[in-house]
Amino acid sequence: MKSIPLIVMGCGGVGRQLLQHIVSCRDIHALHHGVRLRVVGVADSKSLLSVPDIFTTELDDHSIGEICRLKSNGSSLSSLTSYGDYQVFSDSETITNITEIASHLVRSTGLAVVDCSASSDTIGILQKVAEMNVCIVLANKKPLTSSMEDYDKLVLHPRRLRHESTVGAGLPVIMSINRLLSSGDTIHRIVGSLSGTLGYVMSEVEDGKPLSQVVKTAKALGYTEPDPRDDLGGMDVARKALIVARLLGQRLELDSIKVESLYPAEMGPNAMSVEDFLANGVSQLDNSLADRVEKAASSGNVLRYVCVIESSRCEVGIQELPKNSALGRLRGSDNVLEVYSRCYSEQPLIIQGAGAGNDTTAAGVLADILDLQDLFT
Repeated sequence: MKSIPLIVMGCGGVGRQLLQHIVSCRDIHALHHGVRLRVVGVADSKSLLSVPDIFTTELDDHSIGEICRLKSNGSSLSSLTSYGDYQVFSDSETITNITEIASHLVRSTGLAVVDCSASSDTIGILQKVAEMNVCIVLANKKPLTSSMEDYDKLVLHPRRLRHESTVGAGLPVIMSINRLLSSGDTIHRIVGSLSGTLGYVMSEVEDGKPLSQVVKTAKALGYTEPDPRDDLGGMDVARKALIVARLLGQRLELDSIKVESLYPAEMGPNAMSVEDFLANGVSQLDNSLADRVEKAASSGNVLRYVCVIESSRCEVGIQELPKNSALGRLRGSDNVLEVYSRCYSEQPLIIQGAGAGNDTTAAGVLADILDLQDLFT
């Protein structure tokens, strides 16, 4: 049985779901892959919990369940000052201890560090372990959308890096693009709806509902962030677009991407509370968006919030698209990507499916981990 030691950083919705998937899929991994995923450490923003002997022990399934329960209640791992035989290290010790674990395991079995956080604070740790030939799996977009200098350090050993879940959750976006590039195909244009929230918003507004009503419904359904402006501002889509653009070889920084926000600066978080925005602000945007929808419909088109990547151009915002295209037919919270290349010039390669959700994202991360198994002894 091949063993893959893991350190999981981030115990939010995706991190907890990943840990639960690891436990529930034990039999499948053993029977079909001959692999056991051995969790030797779990970190949140304040602490690292690790096993006393990284070579022979692991967090048992009961302990993993307890950690998930603790984190789902909003507690920190630091509250586990002593937990069985496990060790709990404070934030200041986390980087040191993860790099120490990495230095020991990389010389024997190997190690995969899995970042399921949503923080920029993990970039330093990831760069250190990347230099040590540790495998890295990302759901966190921020390490790949930091400066080009940081990006170059992280992708120095591409065979040891997997990040399918940074774009489109569990959809095979990164894999499909990499396969085309590896085959010598030339990708000249990508258009994608990469926000389930904004996909839902645009398709509902197309049906004649006011933007304000749609945003409030989306928030009630749990589709948006606690502050819906985090979705409506378009920066999440911009980060995903940047990851794809860099994959295609574009040397872009995040602030060089043109991003259209669905709300003006005077309605931003620094100027207006969430409650005020929902009660009084967003309704002021209803008429202008409705007019744009009507104008597009008069030409047989629809509006979609998309990223457009071609040559040296990378833009994010509302585009008018043919109603009978894959993006035009998009309904609800699915993600859709149209890839135009030499081989897919007239009819694009279409990648479509659920592009959000902790379960889907964690499943993508788990598949990425298993994809690295040939690098472990």
